[in-house]
Amino acid sequence: MSALTPQSDMPTPTTDKITQAAMETIYLCKFRVSMDGEWLCLRELDDISLTPDPEPTHEDPNYLMANERMNLMNMAKLSIKGLIESALNLGRTLDSDYAPLQQFFVVMEHCLKHGLKAKKTFLGQNKSFWGPLELVEKLVPEAAEITASVKDLPGLKTPVGRGRAWLRLALMQKKLSEYMKALINRKDLLSEFYEPNALMMEEEGAIIAGLLVGLNVIDANFCMKGEDLDSQVGVIDFSMYLKEGNSTKGNEGDGQITAILDQKNYVEELNRHLSATVNNLQAKVDALEKSNTKLTEELAVANNRIITLQEEMERVKEESSYILESNRKVTKDRTADGHALTEARKQLKEETQLRLDVEKELEVQIGMRQEMELAMKMLEKDVCEKQDALVALRQQLDDLRALKHELSFKLQSSDMGAKQKSELNSRLEEKTNQMAATIKQLEQSEKDLVKQAKTLNSAANKLIQKHH
Repeated sequence: MSALTPQSDMPTPTTDKITQAAMETIYLCKFRVSMDGEWLCLRELDDISLTPDPEPTHEDPNYLMANERMNLMNMAKLSIKGLIESALNLGRTLDSDYAPLQQFFVVMEHCLKHGLKAKKTFLGQNKSFWGPLELVEKLVPEAAEITASVKDLPGLKTPVGRGRAWLRLALMQKKLSEYMKALINRKDLLSEFYEPNALMMEEEGAIIAGLLVGLNVIDANFCMKGEDLDSQVGVIDFSMYLKEGNSTKGNEGDGQITAILDQKNYVEELNRHLSATVNNLQAKVDALEKSNTKLTEELAVANNRIITLQEEMERVKEESSYILESNRKVTKDRTADGHALTEARKQLKEETQLRLDVEKELEVQIGMRQEMELAMKMLEKDVCEKQDALVALRQQLDDLRALKHELSFKLQSSDMGAKQKSELNSRLEEKTNQMAATIKQLEQSEKDLVKQAKTLNSAANKLIQKHH
């Protein structure tokens, strides 16, 4: 396990990035996933012999990303092949409780999360593959029905839950391969959500999309109204694909020892990742417990206020009863004068008004308590809606900027065209004036030529007459 332990306690940018990727995915950067027939083989990268040619180091992020892409592609091959074979052998419609189908969705989720850029929101950084899946309805109009159905599901509160529901509906529709191919072919749109060396941006993504065509022979039916897709933890169960017994390649004894060591290392690495996941979930639980404690304290204060108001109302009722009894005695005895009776009636009216005011305040406090509980329920829903609204507003802002740039370019082009037209009109006017002057000169020349012709004719006639 020396290859799995850090060499130094001091964090570096590279190790931080690798650690973050390992926390978010359950597949292993320190192992290479390969296929032996229809079984999964895990081998530690440090045990793989190096060629004499210079190779990239295992700490190189590009090398690690390429290894992760290869691992995910091999896992997808095994998962899809095993799902098809088991479904055909089963011979019935699959549901959400079918284990190979659950593992397929977990593998697909890890493929879609690989190399995903973190979106900064007012609640912090958020990584979700729901954003790329929303683009499918723009590329394939048939996917709009799935997207609308996912958004209408009442139990989904997070983008991750919506993405998981979208994958299940696409598989039920038998269009998952078509949608993934359409999405992978538009890398210009995917670059907004993924890093350049992510699985969806490389050749492995196209291979996985081609493998999904085989799932069209499977019939699946899911009921997602009662299923909690938001809080599920997606863990790849490698035990479903690990080969049991000796390897068919190499020496039998060495192959068995290597397989046992690799599986031991895998289990230890898996336990480490699961421990980190449990710690993260425990931190979230602690935060929720603190929030719950605060709300409980506020609720206790409100309850105490209500109890105080109720006690005050009881006291006012007792005083009113006492005053009414006193008034009755005064009426029976008729010993009190009219002034005392008037004062008693005035005091009774004031006490009655005070009682009404206390009852109104009690109703207001009860209403505020109900509104507080309703607001807490709506707060979570508003957070998700505001995140989606922020993404939409950013997209609209980018569109407006592009439109502004296009309009400014068209405005400049129209100004230049107007200047050219004005210059052309000026030139045409000058040429028109020149042609008018030329026409006048030609008319004058014609008149002169006519006069000269008449003069020549008269001179010729005179010469003819003299000749005769």
